[in-house]
Amino acid sequence: MYYGVVHALAQSVLAYIRKHQLLRAGDRVGVAVSGGADSVALLRLLLELRPQIGIVVAVIHFNHRLRGSESDADERFVADLAENHQVEFHAGNANVAARAFKTGMSLEAAGRELRYQFFYRLLEGKLNRIATAHTLDDQAETVLLKITRGAGSRGLAGIYPELKAPGSESPGSARDQAHSGSRPAAIVRPLLSVRHDQVEAYLNAIEQNWREDPSNGDLRHARNRVRHRILPHLERDLNPAVRETLAETAEIARAEEEYWEQETERLLESAWVLPEGNQVDQTGTRARLRIDVLRTLPTALARRLVRRAAESLGLGLEFRHVEEILCTLRSAEQEKAMVLANSWTVRLAKQELQFAKMPAVPGSPNYQYRLSVPGSIEVPQTGSRFEALLVSPMACGGYNPDDLLDPARLEGELLVRNWRPGDRFWPAHRKAPKKIKELLEERHLRGVERKRWPVVVNRGDLVWVRGFAVPCRLRPQEGSRAVWIREVRLEAA
Repeated sequence: MYYGVVHALAQSVLAYIRKHQLLRAGDRVGVAVSGGADSVALLRLLLELRPQIGIVVAVIHFNHRLRGSESDADERFVADLAENHQVEFHAGNANVAARAFKTGMSLEAAGRELRYQFFYRLLEGKLNRIATAHTLDDQAETVLLKITRGAGSRGLAGIYPELKAPGSESPGSARDQAHSGSRPAAIVRPLLSVRHDQVEAYLNAIEQNWREDPSNGDLRHARNRVRHRILPHLERDLNPAVRETLAETAEIARAEEEYWEQETERLLESAWVLPEGNQVDQTGTRARLRIDVLRTLPTALARRLVRRAAESLGLGLEFRHVEEILCTLRSAEQEKAMVLANSWTVRLAKQELQFAKMPAVPGSPNYQYRLSVPGSIEVPQTGSRFEALLVSPMACGGYNPDDLLDPARLEGELLVRNWRPGDRFWPAHRKAPKKIKELLEERHLRGVERKRWPVVVNRGDLVWVRGFAVPCRLRPQEGSRAVWIREVRLEAA
């Protein structure tokens, strides 16, 4: 029994590593160990496979300082694990809660940002691979979350087996030369084909203990609800192999995405009309996309080309923006201008799509401020203070549900700013989203007041607009805590 469980899992992981070329002889691999079952198993598996692959193994641990003495106990456990197996130990730590408060990020997003910054610093030193313990279960959860939030093939690709470190793509960099030839530094996920129950069976077979993080059972987090409620329900009522099916979907989508990215890059070279020196002006005013190329393409490829062209300018287009642009191309109009998000425009003229960013106008009413959760910020342009308050589950019943947001659906920082041309919002009790311009016209707003009308943005998505109900999709579930954004006039404060 012992040999069967241990040998089978180790060989399965080895096959996955070789299939995706994640590790090879000479790699110096830092194994990210939190102390949980998945990461401890990854360490033990790579230690077992070390002679077969020819790698040097180290242990790395990042202390998020979120659970006081428990977080410190996790670090001691991992340090002891490294010492017992006589491998190098690298520890890092940061105050994740403070970072989340300062930036308005969720704890999960702030933790990931700081953790990966630590990883990348290690990859600039004597490590050239960092292995993280994402499993098949994590993959299934990620794909399902992406589907429910709206995702194309990029989102369906889920977690990639390998993530190149920033700045490691150029083959002649000093960091690459310091390691295995021109092999770029990367974060790798060797357990993506392994289920969590296999991990626990393996650890029990080798009599290896691990630490449990109680936050993994907190159903206020969307991922935990997917893990403990939704996926078990789908397994029971629809498909017993739903986790494997979702992971296979990610594998297929990833291969498709990689192929079409290459095709899109090839097309972009012929479709961009660039100035001398082939340097794209980041205002977009000198970067133009040839319409004759776009019109010959099937819809799927045309969508990708428009989106990729915008990305090269630092402009992220939503699906609706891409569709509006393609509809313009199919019309009989010879010239037309369209306002996108964040003050960008695209103009159809002379058989080209001309991207441009509208310049800031002196005396402009434009403003933008960061808002932490919880936190507050004064906005002189509106003469008011904006507050983001956390409301306990017990207190939610005393608030208007039209004013409450689900904190689990907010990712990263909140921004308070005035509305911009192209902004859209879907208030609760409305049949469809509308441009902010149209919503304000309904209220007969004019002049400076209209130009300075405040909105709150999260990751480019409008989540709050003064005077309108928050979107239904962002409302908190019954029995969970909420975020209440309120505006207080300074003279009344």
